[in-house]
Amino acid sequence: MHAVSASNATCRCFPGDPCWPTLSQWNAFNDTLCGKLAATTPIAAVCHDDRFASYSAQTCDELRNVWFFPETHLASSSSAMAALFTNNSCNPFLPPNVSCTLGNYVTYAVKATDASDFQKTIDFTRQHNIRLVIRNTGHDYNGKSTGAGAVAIWTMHMKSIELKTDYNSSYYSGRAIKVGAGVSVSEAYEFADMHNGLVVGGNCQTVGLAGGLTQGGGHSPLASKFGLASDQVLEWEVVTGTGQLLTATPNRNSDLYWALCGGGGGTYGAVVSMTAKLHPAMIVSASNLTFAYEVDGSNADQFYDVIQTLIESLPDLVDVGATVYWTIVGNTFSVFPATAPGLSKAELDVLFKPTLSKLEEVGIPYRYYSQEFSTFLQSYQAMNIPSNVSDSLLAGRMLPRSLIENDIGDLISAIRSIAEAGVVFVGVSLNVANVVSSPSAVAANPYWRQTLVVAVFGTFFNYTDRDANYRNQDFLTDDILPELERLTPNGAAYLNEANFQQPDFQSVLYGRNYNRLDAIKGKYDPDDIFYALTAVGSDRWIQKKDGRLCMT
Repeated sequence: MHAVSASNATCRCFPGDPCWPTLSQWNAFNDTLCGKLAATTPIAAVCHDDRFASYSAQTCDELRNVWFFPETHLASSSSAMAALFTNNSCNPFLPPNVSCTLGNYVTYAVKATDASDFQKTIDFTRQHNIRLVIRNTGHDYNGKSTGAGAVAIWTMHMKSIELKTDYNSSYYSGRAIKVGAGVSVSEAYEFADMHNGLVVGGNCQTVGLAGGLTQGGGHSPLASKFGLASDQVLEWEVVTGTGQLLTATPNRNSDLYWALCGGGGGTYGAVVSMTAKLHPAMIVSASNLTFAYEVDGSNADQFYDVIQTLIESLPDLVDVGATVYWTIVGNTFSVFPATAPGLSKAELDVLFKPTLSKLEEVGIPYRYYSQEFSTFLQSYQAMNIPSNVSDSLLAGRMLPRSLIENDIGDLISAIRSIAEAGVVFVGVSLNVANVVSSPSAVAANPYWRQTLVVAVFGTFFNYTDRDANYRNQDFLTDDILPELERLTPNGAAYLNEANFQQPDFQSVLYGRNYNRLDAIKGKYDPDDIFYALTAVGSDRWIQKKDGRLCMT
């Protein structure tokens, strides 16, 4: 049975309500945290005439110039990298006379450094019936790490990394890596490389390894070789909704362990640390490919013939351990990159030969570059494009191998229709079918095990026309997404890169695991302390127009 804490109010306490803590109560709470409580000041306050900071045209211009770099936001305890979920609050690209408000930003954040900070924050928010969110870097697509009137547990400064040279259990023996909740993907990759190893993480450098990436499943440049990020986890340290600090493994609190391995972040508890497999280092080959059709569209048919050839070759690529990231933007197709651990450059080139031959046959110029690296880190740093903030509106769909094998023509038609509608199309091609004992070994959607392409598509965020963004999100939901839903009945989407308006999100994002996950949430978070958009249990809540969180 789920219930709202404190006075059984139907809404979380909101700034300005009689239940909102007094300044003396906030100060007392801060004292228990040794000064780690930070009140939110939007970083774009300097772009507006407001109560937070004085307007400065020069400082605002400087901020705009670096706004799309993650580093601009990482130092902030509140700034959201998915602009749609700021509720247009303190937008640096609007005129200075537009008011700067907290809007959908958290009201306070706790700069957590250990589990006791988690426990104190959970206890305080429970006592006062305040919304709680988990925030690491703020780098997420669906606004899970922010919320109006909320207190955030800010984990980004929990940077401990530990090598376990002889991890030994009934379910795994070998080397492992233990990371604090704030360790980023790039930091984990560098540490693993220093110790002659590989750790499975994401494609984006600034995403937290133990956060929403792994807890949501987590595709990776290494996924076809070793599996999803959630397939690597050996144990979790987690503070539950009741404030208990637990260790969750396949043998201890196994239901919680299972749920955290792909069942969604910020939902069952707040993760303090994660221990995962450290794989042996090996050579890695990688390649990039770019080609385009003429602006007048005269050779667009040939362009999509080439894309069909490449997609038809994906099973051969992923089955030998390569993971291929690719995109269609306007009239241009790019592989960025294909990563093949354990393969030589010559072997990778052979796998791309059908596509290159097709390009030469139809007369489309192209740029293809491949290289063999002695370590994965060298490959990652040389071949991966740095990722900026999530300045886009997204939807997604997983495409099963059977679709490519049986209905490739219909798929190409759908992809072409989407791209020609001005929508960016991104594909992540992988094979994670054979790395776990069964599709239900972890809570990641079982549909991952039949997926060949994780498709993500979207439009860019418009910073000066708020209504256009909502129209575009509706366009993705109502017009574009059905193109792929028709080809994949009873299908799925990757919950970390999905449409926050996804119809039937329970089945689409979690598959047959949803009811079991909801029962586990009820056990470890009986008061629904943890809420995140499209997370398990979020259907019991609704965000009002002002961002207030209330029971449905």
